[in-house]
Amino acid sequence: MRVLVATDAWHPQINGVVRSLEHTAREAAALGAELEFLSPQGFRTIPMPSYSEIRLALATPRMIMRRIEAMQPDFVHIATEGPIGMLVRRACIASRRTFTTSYHTKFPEYLSARAPVPERLTYAWLRSFHNAGGGVMVSTATLERDLEARGFKRLMRWSRGVDAELFRPRPEATLNLPRPVYLFVGRVAVEKNIEAFLELDLPGSKVVVGGGPALASLKERFPKVHFLGPKEGEDLAQVYSACDVFCFPSRTDTFGIVLLEALASGLPVAAYPVTGPTDVLADATETVGILDNDLRTACLKALELSPAAARRFALRFTWRESARQFLDNVLIAHDIGPIARRYRLRRRRRIASGA
Repeated sequence: MRVLVATDAWHPQINGVVRSLEHTAREAAALGAELEFLSPQGFRTIPMPSYSEIRLALATPRMIMRRIEAMQPDFVHIATEGPIGMLVRRACIASRRTFTTSYHTKFPEYLSARAPVPERLTYAWLRSFHNAGGGVMVSTATLERDLEARGFKRLMRWSRGVDAELFRPRPEATLNLPRPVYLFVGRVAVEKNIEAFLELDLPGSKVVVGGGPALASLKERFPKVHFLGPKEGEDLAQVYSACDVFCFPSRTDTFGIVLLEALASGLPVAAYPVTGPTDVLADATETVGILDNDLRTACLKALELSPAAARRFALRFTWRESARQFLDNVLIAHDIGPIARRYRLRRRRRIASGA
């Protein structure tokens, strides 16, 4: 079972979309499926206006069609609505090939934060983009209800996971800063609402991990904040473990993988009661995060929560289950016989054997 995943978000970008796709591909292989990526790599690119770190592919319909024919996928999934995603969508429609999509980013809200573009117009375009496919994968119930109310069809749930072996408590980790230490990890850009965190009057220290177009201006405006730049892997895991509370000021994220990474590292969460944090913490039987429209109050109350409880909760989210959801959604949307039957048979055998 070969799935072609079309994505404009790819290396060297560091974000939730890239992480999700990487982990899904790794776990899908263990489930008997192969994910191949059609990304900006191999095409000429230009920097995205207002966000030069993101490169947009300069591809043509013929180039994309040749790539798809060379890959010979059984299924096609479009992860993003950029140039690559739009061209693959066009190719699928032209060849009458069913495809699925996923809704990772509240793009209308992001765009309106950067330019005077009405959200309703962007949502109308996105609705047309996604409704042409066989299914739209969304990460949370709140996002599903929101998009359904806006006219999106055939919505399917695709949650996320966390690498709990990498992101774990490390009692020896330290940043040698006055405590308590409040942490933000993510893209340093206007849509992340980072200023809401940086402006808080909190005891101890504030740490920001990540890069982006707003980094230079925020470093100048908030000289007492510790900006550590982008980090990955073990370096990122060490920073999580050296902090006390994870502050998530975004009001527009659709999920927030960093929430799970923080919780798995033993950091309780402080956030606004919005899509993303509300859904991630919805089924917690212990209090592992504080959601409050007063972010300062949330940060201070989160200091009182149990790091052990935070980790116990995070262990419920696995990338293996996330990959299973993704592959099942692809099969449901396409619903074509032999390939689907072979995959389902292999999956039943793996479940029976405990894999």
